Amino acid sequence: MARPPVCRITDFGKLKYEKKKRDAVARKNQAIVEIKEIKLRPKTDDHDFAVKERAARGFLEEGDKVKVTVRFRGREIAHKDIGEDQCKKFAEMLHDVSTVEQMPRMDGRQLSMLLAPTKKKG
Repeated sequence: MARPPVCRITDFGKLKYEKKKRDAVARKNQAIVEIKEIKLRPKTDDHDFAVKERAARGFLEEGDKVKVTVRFRGREIAHKDIGEDQCKKFAEMLHDVSTVEQMPRMDGRQLSMLLAPTKKKG
């Protein structure tokens, strides 16, 4: 807001080139977060559960988000509480490497929950 007003004459092509370079560097440094999905059933047993937990732990340590899906088939839909327990148990097993970003919620015949990796210190 100088008096008299001051303007600077520059090369517009050079300005566009510099902006393109800044944008490219910003894109290069940007972290890409993928969402990996782990599918469970209300009757998933302990060993299978542990295998799924190990896979999810690997995804979270790589920095990806994990969507835990409990799919209900047939009359299983009457026992939504079992599915919620599965999700809560899964979140509890991974509490040291993740935080619950989205609590379990029904979406048609499946219950889904989103886990995000915790921020690393340092």
